[in-house]
Amino acid sequence: MILLKLHKNGNSEVVSLCDSNLIGKTFEERKLRIEISERFYKGEELPKKKVIMILKNCNNANVVGEESIKLALDNNIIEKESILKIKKIPISYLIRT
Repeated sequence: MILLKLHKNGNSEVVSLCDSNLIGKTFEERKLRIEISERFYKGEELPKKKVIMILKNCNNANVVGEESIKLALDNNIIEKESILKIKKIPISYLIRT
């Protein structure tokens, strides 16, 4: 299951998209670390079409987990080159200007 949470701060928005099984976990490898906090990543499950629409129209997104990354890749939202892995967990950040 994929969870999406929209964070608004004034005129800026950040979308967090995450595989639900990663919520509450922290991954570290070498000098890399990511904490999949409930506060930032625990959003709601939405239909995939709605998730895709939101991602295609956002300027900033954090995408974490196999299922979330696959959805973003399959819909040309992120590029394969933008993916990094921490303890085999794929992560990508989308920033559009």
